Amino acid sequence: GDGPPPAAGDALPLARRVGADLVAEVPAVADWLAGLPGGLVLGNYVYADGAANVRVSTAVDALTVRLQQARADVALAFLATPTDVFAVPAQAVEHSVRGYADRSVAAKLLGRPLRTLSAGRLLRRGYLPGADPGVNDSLVAQQGPNYALAKRLQRWRATVARDAGATVSLNVAPPTRTRSVLKNRALAAAYAGAHRFGVEAFEPGTTTVLMAALLVHDLHVPVTHPHPWQDEAHAAVHGGLWRAPYAPRSALGLAALLGYGAARG
Repeated sequence: GDGPPPAAGDALPLARRVGADLVAEVPAVADWLAGLPGGLVLGNYVYADGAANVRVSTAVDALTVRLQQARADVALAFLATPTDVFAVPAQAVEHSVRGYADRSVAAKLLGRPLRTLSAGRLLRRGYLPGADPGVNDSLVAQQGPNYALAKRLQRWRATVARDAGATVSLNVAPPTRTRSVLKNRALAAAYAGAHRFGVEAFEPGTTTVLMAALLVHDLHVPVTHPHPWQDEAHAAVHGGLWRAPYAPRSALGLAALLGYGAARG
């Protein structure tokens, strides 16, 4: 900015001048990044509550397109949410089918009346046996349509960029006890009880280190497959959502009931 520098200890003027508003300043940010020396990795890890999530994700997508037009060495990085819909490999389907067939006598006795009373919504099998690929539907209604759309924008950009020959790192991150999850009481309770259904919720520090290691690997050893869904499924850290015996949403409510006390603690 113009004018003299702020006085020492005067943090407010500095706070107003640093950083950038991605939603309003895509051209300026793109021009700055386009001129940086060396290779560029653009990581799309943005998040906001509600409709702002779609706006900021769209802004980063526009930034991505501008940078790809300005320079040829842009690699892209994304973290896919595990609470989405994915095609999954046959090995995950087989593991889930075995788990459903081998569940305990108590689970079988409890499951029948629950499925009947819920019109088939509770404790449904995860996949039809033999599906290849299977379809895992882990969308969580409590996260809302804006969240689903924002994450779908990122997955589509990754698919298009990879198809055009760009280096892309998109890995499915595990269910993680982030602030945005824990402030939703229903989600926090479901994560606390998820282990009873074969799903592990990670601590943020564990997820951060693990996903950073996968990013470094992807940048040095790019992996491509015949079909886009296989690129997404490769090295997915789904926390058990893809291999659990039950369709995730059909167990989510029960997991929340079982985990409510732990979540409050």
